[in-house]
Amino acid sequence: MDVRIQAIHFDATAQLESFIQKKVSKLSRFHDGIMEAEVTLKVVKPETSMNKEAALKLLLAGNEDLFSSKVADTFEEAVDLAVEALERQLEKTKKKK
Repeated sequence: MDVRIQAIHFDATAQLESFIQKKVSKLSRFHDGIMEAEVTLKVVKPETSMNKEAALKLLLAGNEDLFSSKVADTFEEAVDLAVEALERQLEKTKKKK
């Protein structure tokens, strides 16, 4: 699975990128047809707590896309929440087939 990370208006640290790679790659346990994952990170204005947004888009075989976007205090927490939401979506997709 190819994981693309895009940080909007800031530079993501190598530590954050490796965390995202690790978390997103675990999604392949739930579905073998995941071809690509796009992760978009941005800081939501105004700069208060709960202003880090992580949006994950999974491109599945069969022209199906899954999407999740979460806002939290840290990017790590937002990615965790988005990955959990995608796990549930992948399980539902698997049950439909």
